Amino acid sequence: MMTIAEKAAYIKGLAEGLSIDDSTKEGKVLAAIVDLLSDIAVDIEDTQDACAELAEQINAVDEDLAELEDFVYEEYEDEEDECECCCGCDDEDDDELYEVECPNCHDVIYIDDKMLEDEGMTCPNCGTNLEFDLEEDSEEE
Repeated sequence: MMTIAEKAAYIKGLAEGLSIDDSTKEGKVLAAIVDLLSDIAVDIEDTQDACAELAEQINAVDEDLAELEDFVYEEYEDEEDECECCCGCDDEDDDELYEVECPNCHDVIYIDDKMLEDEGMTCPNCGTNLEFDLEEDSEEE
């Protein structure tokens, strides 16, 4: 299979073999078309070479990124497994989350036990002051 540049060279050879007179209008047009075709073929091959080089660079960056992700996430997973106080207790990341709806904007907010102990917070969406009364909940139970 011939490359684009080889096909353009073949067509140029055919045109030269026809012994077309370059002094005529038709001869000038045909010679200009063959030259243009040769230039386009060279540009296409240059573009294909540049694309191949870019693909190699992208693959190298992708491999480097994969190695970096493995390193970072492996360290992160190791940190998750360890208790900071080294007493063998469970991490406190297992806190239960509670769903609270803002009465003003009806935005749903997730809060944990620590936030509940503060007995209030500001809605991040509309700025309304939200108060949590834990005494009512414990009486109902």
